[in-house]
Amino acid sequence: MPDKKKTSRAPLVIAGTTIKAGTREVVDLPLSMMSDHTPATLSIQAIHGKQDGPTVFVSAAIHGDEILGVEIVRRLIRAPALRRISGTVLLVPIVNMFGFISHSRYLPDRRDLNRSFPGSPTGSLAARLAHLFMEEVVERSEYGIDLHTAAINRVNLPQIRIDMRDKRAHKLADAFSPPVIVDSALREGSLRHAAGDKGVPVMVFEAGEGLRFDETAIRVGVKGVLNVLRHLGMTGRHHSVPPLEKPLPPSSIATKSAWIRATEGGIARIHCKVGQFVKSGSLIGVISDPFGIRDTEMFAQRDGLVIGRSNLPIVNQGDALVHIAAIPKAAAEGADLDTIEEAFDGDPLFDEDEIL
Repeated sequence: MPDKKKTSRAPLVIAGTTIKAGTREVVDLPLSMMSDHTPATLSIQAIHGKQDGPTVFVSAAIHGDEILGVEIVRRLIRAPALRRISGTVLLVPIVNMFGFISHSRYLPDRRDLNRSFPGSPTGSLAARLAHLFMEEVVERSEYGIDLHTAAINRVNLPQIRIDMRDKRAHKLADAFSPPVIVDSALREGSLRHAAGDKGVPVMVFEAGEGLRFDETAIRVGVKGVLNVLRHLGMTGRHHSVPPLEKPLPPSSIATKSAWIRATEGGIARIHCKVGQFVKSGSLIGVISDPFGIRDTEMFAQRDGLVIGRSNLPIVNQGDALVHIAAIPKAAAEGADLDTIEEAFDGDPLFDEDEIL
């Protein structure tokens, strides 16, 4: 049997930069020149292990205002578990650098990057960025984890979204161990769809809200990614992921979910929070006119778990207000935010040095 310590792994070459086995490097991939002559690049931290193993990418800020994933990647870069790995991890903290700088979901041309994949080398700015990401990141990888938050003025319960028909993605979602796993159809133009066409299963982590940090959601994300890498055999016993002192129940599975939408415009007062179980027919909010003359009550249309909600009281008819996943009450108990926060409180993975 060969001595693993003497195993020599070929270097990784990205855009002319050579990353030797057992090292890490930040690689800046040229994308375009901005209007003020500032170069725009797609920046990747490549961690290339000494031993063979899978290649996994972790990306954030495909929507530029969804910044929670940027902090998750920052903490992953500092995590002891990634100091010595098998395989390769490609960490991309900011995919949409244009939206990130301007605090916007979109690119300067108002295109949604997550509707622009697989892109084109000669298309719009969004198409070119999507093409570069596919060519330099996705096509080098065997698995992907894409970090998102709710859109601005909304908040999401920490959850993983996958196509349940993809057995490989389902196994990774189980390993991640989020409070909820949601069966989510693939959308044309999305990273998940384009990567799937290349045979690369990608799962989406959704948690928190746009332009905000949420410590509990960040911890769920960091722990989940490390759980996946451990499941794939990329992190060894020398840096195991410590278990929670108060383990959470297994992830709840949601095969159906739906938004309750405003039946009219006005001022909304929503009476439920993410992570709360609601019963069919229960009052979840009231929409009033500004004069207080008319109140319209809104009721849950099914039993289920609130996995997303709007934080904006000003609503128009048709606005999405409360996202309810069809999950039985017993299966939803571990998704309560207070329970999740308590489980992660005191976790040795998140000591002060790593947070700071």
